[in-house]
Amino acid sequence: MRSDTLQRVAALPGMSAAELKKMWKELCQSEPPPYNKAFLVKRLAYRIQELAHGGLSERSEKRLERLAAEEEAPPEKKRPPGERLLPGTRLVREWKGVEHCCTVLDDGFEYQGRRFGSLSAVATAITGTKWNGLVFFALKKQGDKA
Repeated sequence: MRSDTLQRVAALPGMSAAELKKMWKELCQSEPPPYNKAFLVKRLAYRIQELAHGGLSERSEKRLERLAAEEEAPPEKKRPPGERLLPGTRLVREWKGVEHCCTVLDDGFEYQGRRFGSLSAVATAITGTKWNGLVFFALKKQGDKA
């Protein structure tokens, strides 16, 4: 780092908030953010070095833009275990001495030639009572979340 750049950076912590804000306006051509002095010192130190030595490479800028776009995209919902099963997977459960097979489809489940929208509906068809399908087919323990 050149000595004049180093001196400017080293002087930042000793400056008043008003001096830092004035420097911000000069170096960044914008109003300073309403953050504390420590924030301004760090950002101004970066800006001084950026002006002296150049900013990020084009490759780094593009990568950061990609990462920011991914961050701004709506998050995918965490899919419950029943929806993470691959189509074609066969779930087998013995109930009252009878083996029951359910096949995972792209958009639901198939049991005894009938299509169901959820594993819970399949479990209810098998048992005749309300069941959590994930618990019934032992894909999660009762009381576990998700």
